[in-house]
Amino acid sequence: MDTVKISELLRATIDPAQRLQAEEQLNQVHKIIGFLPTLMQVIMQNELEIPVRLAGAIYMKNLINSSWQDREAEGGNPIPFAIHEQDRAMIRDTIVEAIVHVPAEVIKVQLCFCLSHIIKNDFPGRWTQVVDKVSLCLQNSDPNAWHGALLCMYQLVKHYEYKKSAERGPLTEAMNLLLPQIYTIMMSVINEPSEQSVLLQKQILKIFYALTQYSLPLEVITKEVFACWMEICRQILERPAPDSAHMEEEERPQLPAWKTKKWASHIILRMFERYGSPGNVISKEYKEFSTWFLQTFTSGLLMVLLKILDQYRNKIYVSPRVMTNTLDYIKTAVSHAFSWKMLKPHIMEIIRDVIFPLMSYTDADEELWESDPIEYIRKKFDVFDDFVSPVQSAETLLHNCCKTRKGILTQVMQIIMQIINTPGLDHKEKDGALHMVGSLAEVLLRKKIFKEQVEQLLMQYVFPEFASPHGHLRARACWVMHYFSDIKLKNPQVLEQIMRYLSNALLTDKDLPVKVEAAMSMQMFLISQEEAAPFLESQIKDITMELLRIIRETENEELTSVLQKIVCTYSDQLPPIALDICQHLATTFSQVLESDDTGDEKAITAMGLLSTMETLLAVMEEHPQVLAALHPIVLQVIGHVLQQNVFEFYEEAFGLVCDLTSKSISPDMWKLLEIIYELFQKNGAEYFVDMMPALHNYITVDTPAFLSNQNHVIAMYNMCKSVLTSNATEESECSAAKLLEVIILQCKGHIDDFIPSFVELALMRLTREVKTSELRTMCLQVGWNYFKVL
Repeated sequence: MDTVKISELLRATIDPAQRLQAEEQLNQVHKIIGFLPTLMQVIMQNELEIPVRLAGAIYMKNLINSSWQDREAEGGNPIPFAIHEQDRAMIRDTIVEAIVHVPAEVIKVQLCFCLSHIIKNDFPGRWTQVVDKVSLCLQNSDPNAWHGALLCMYQLVKHYEYKKSAERGPLTEAMNLLLPQIYTIMMSVINEPSEQSVLLQKQILKIFYALTQYSLPLEVITKEVFACWMEICRQILERPAPDSAHMEEEERPQLPAWKTKKWASHIILRMFERYGSPGNVISKEYKEFSTWFLQTFTSGLLMVLLKILDQYRNKIYVSPRVMTNTLDYIKTAVSHAFSWKMLKPHIMEIIRDVIFPLMSYTDADEELWESDPIEYIRKKFDVFDDFVSPVQSAETLLHNCCKTRKGILTQVMQIIMQIINTPGLDHKEKDGALHMVGSLAEVLLRKKIFKEQVEQLLMQYVFPEFASPHGHLRARACWVMHYFSDIKLKNPQVLEQIMRYLSNALLTDKDLPVKVEAAMSMQMFLISQEEAAPFLESQIKDITMELLRIIRETENEELTSVLQKIVCTYSDQLPPIALDICQHLATTFSQVLESDDTGDEKAITAMGLLSTMETLLAVMEEHPQVLAALHPIVLQVIGHVLQQNVFEFYEEAFGLVCDLTSKSISPDMWKLLEIIYELFQKNGAEYFVDMMPALHNYITVDTPAFLSNQNHVIAMYNMCKSVLTSNATEESECSAAKLLEVIILQCKGHIDDFIPSFVELALMRLTREVKTSELRTMCLQVGWNYFKVL
């Protein structure tokens, strides 16, 4: 096959004017034996420009992903195309060398995707040679070859990363050969400061982490070998990082030196938490190992981690990931007497000079608050951000120290009081002190010596901040109250005062983050304090409408749960504004769906809005007129989801259909049944279980209307037939058989012409394999009920 022709076609795919025609021609020739090896030759031609070679690598990746393995024909369709074994053998033979020798990193990345897919399908069965090929490249005296070989090795290790020990045999065998080789390379480059050398170190650490993070293969990594790797991590963490003061803050963690330290800190933390923490290891096979780990490595590792914290104290930059891992390691060390003995002399300095500054309001916080309050809120409530946040790790370490170690809480409270009573205290430091108080709420409320003083502490130091000129302190006051919502108050007037502060913050504060924190805190008091609800009754309509407004503005999923609590708690007060609430929810739902954001947060917010709508329908059941007015709005939302095929929300949408058909079925809801049937025929069969409660309502709530149109019965039969004669789950099949039974029982005497078809359908399903007794019973019951109605 002609490399020139293929390279011309690839070049044409980059040109928008020629792309479609070129892709069509490639699709015509890619099934010819020899195409893939020729494409590899094109990718490896150094004289070709990088975009053309990259287009070739991407085409190869897509082809390998879709057509590498042989597949059988399904449902009478022709056998799907698969790459010929001759071509597969040639690719297996060349891909490791290709990754090693191709100079452009973007092309290496695409070829690594190819290699990963090949390993997944062919290793070890068809291709044990990959290990020898990687080994040979690692023996190369040219460091330029090591990078590609390490990328290949990483693909192999990643394939087994989350597999159980019993499934890792081929990897274990490979590591007996490869692990000593990468250790040798690491030792040859560990003292080299060049960027190439540091990136090699990073890649080696990534391999070691992937190899050990889920299961530690003690048969390969003996204690002697493990100690060598721990020493590597210790050295990397100990050595100074290059000066990065001239760089932008967000660029500094991307320095190769900090990336390497990040992986070294990942490794020591993972080894400690998973295998080296006596009493907390993942398996009894690591019991003896954990004791050895604690006694062998605690001193050396804590010493280097304390140095990292000392750098932070001295205003020397430490990347957020390294700081997070350092604090998490120390948190685990606090729990063990052996390591606590070494930490104890340093812990108050750590709390005062590291944890307190981390928990204080920063210049970066202030800039974000002022420039983009909605992004500030998003960042604050991002649960995924907490996993890599030094602030969250500082909170957890502080809490762990005060909860588990005698006398520490008293000393910490003395430090906090000393800070908070400092004359002319900076507002950012005051935030840090209050942040520490809130983080210790659970411990303070449990310790007898403190819980009697908490009410006074809140009144003296937190209440005044509701009137602070600094928005972040008003937000912090709301946040602190949130965490003390379980408090047993001696004076009922204090609870009234708290609820007044929170409602005022929600309704009158000019800063959006304050409103959000107030709403969250208000919810917690409504949950924890039974006496709290009456204090908001007079303002509940204003509170509800303001909540709806800020939900629309922020699209924050946490606030939808606040609204649900409000709707449930004040169901008697809300009927006059129920229509406005529902319209707000519907409009906000449309806004969220139409936004450019495609992340998980958007989906969670949208689900929360639909769930709140469902709650609103439930609490308005005792107000039929209000409920009737809500139906068209909810129906519009359901139509949006179903007609736009927003399948992520089908479950919630069918839940709403069930609610709207639970008491009566309007003409519009009968029209919706037609939409549901059309959706089922297109792509909705897998959601049949979610549809089932609503379909049940259509049959049972207004049976005469159901029977008035024969197409209703035909539609139900066709859906059940589709489920019972396809490869649906048995849960779906049980629902289909149940639906047939319901129709027979509910409509007896009116559908006699259909019943033989119903029975035949159910009994024919029994001629194929049935895994559950439930399905067998359901199908037999259809036949049994037929004989009962005869």
